[in-house]
Amino acid sequence: MILETVNVGAMQVNCYILACAEGRKAVIIDPGDQVHKIKAVLARHKLSPAMVINTHGHYDHIGGDDEFGVCVHVHKQDLTMLENAARNLSASFALPYKVKSEIKVLGDKETIVVDCLELEILHLPGHTAGGIGILMKKPQTGIVFTGDTLFFQGVGRCDLPGGSEYLLNKSIKERLFTLPDDTKVYPGHGPETTIGIEKANNPFIR
Repeated sequence: MILETVNVGAMQVNCYILACAEGRKAVIIDPGDQVHKIKAVLARHKLSPAMVINTHGHYDHIGGDDEFGVCVHVHKQDLTMLENAARNLSASFALPYKVKSEIKVLGDKETIVVDCLELEILHLPGHTAGGIGILMKKPQTGIVFTGDTLFFQGVGRCDLPGGSEYLLNKSIKERLFTLPDDTKVYPGHGPETTIGIEKANNPFIR
């Protein structure tokens, strides 16, 4: 299996590229910026994009969605963020952007299959109303992509439009922290961690 992290943009977003093997189809998670870096990884592994998945609708995570010629997937509650520059916050930075590609909405517990990859969608509201995690079921287990919900020694902001107190009490404590402690966490920003490390040491969790 191929799992590569590409750090992109001024906000240092972690874009993830997943594929079963060289020369196969790729899932691209959060291609927020610097598309040339993402395409270089695809080319190196001879991968063809199959889909883009956005963990949520903020501009720093969606800014390159239109550059791969594939359908973009996002939770249904963040759909309007992809379609509205004010809602995805790009208008605040004088770079108004909305996704023009075909968009498919996702729901909680939905399964995505691409080649040998099987991914389960976890609805994790709090940072945005439609924030998601992506839990890998095949070809490996014990991997979750958490977007801007859970970081190494940190959590996502819940004071932005669409944010809520569900972040800590529901999305993290009741959904992510019920995963096995050795589950590897790939966050939207910053280094990797594990569920067990964050349960024991994250200063925002009481």
